[in-house]
Amino acid sequence: MKKKIVYVDMDNVLVHFETAFDKIDPQLLETYAGHNDDIPHIFSLMEPMKGAIEAFTYLSKYFDTYILSTAPWDNPSAWSDKVEWVRKHLGEVAFKRLILTHHKNLNIGDFLIDDRPNNGAENFTGELIKFGGEAFPDWDAVLRYMGKHS
Repeated sequence: MKKKIVYVDMDNVLVHFETAFDKIDPQLLETYAGHNDDIPHIFSLMEPMKGAIEAFTYLSKYFDTYILSTAPWDNPSAWSDKVEWVRKHLGEVAFKRLILTHHKNLNIGDFLIDDRPNNGAENFTGELIKFGGEAFPDWDAVLRYMGKHS
C-alpha cells in the first residue's frame, strides 16, 4: 500500500524561531527590527520545537514525509542555514527531504502541517493541519490525529 504524503513546515513547527533571539547581539536585533528573518544566519541559531524531532521521526516511519519551508529572499544565508539545521537535527531521516519554496500549494500531498496559511499553504490540495492552533496546539495532538490516518 502506498504511503500518504505529509509535508511539515519548519518555522514554528519543527523549529522554535524565537530561540535564536537570545543568541543575537541586541544591536543587530535593533537593526533588523520588524524583519528579523533577514538577520544573517538567524536560522542556524534556532532550537527544535518541543517534541518536533521525535514527531518527524515517527511520521517518517508511517508516511512519505518531507519538510516544506520558505526562506526569505533578502537573506541568502537562510537557504543554507535551513539545510544545515535539517542535517544537524534530523540527519538521515530527513536527508534530501527539504523543499524550499514560496508556493507550497504546488506540492501534491495528503497533509501539510503548518502554523500559517501563507506562501500557498491556504491553497494546498490536501489537508492543512494548523500547528499551534486550538485543535493542534502541540506535537502530541498532531501525532494523535495522524495516528488515525497511518
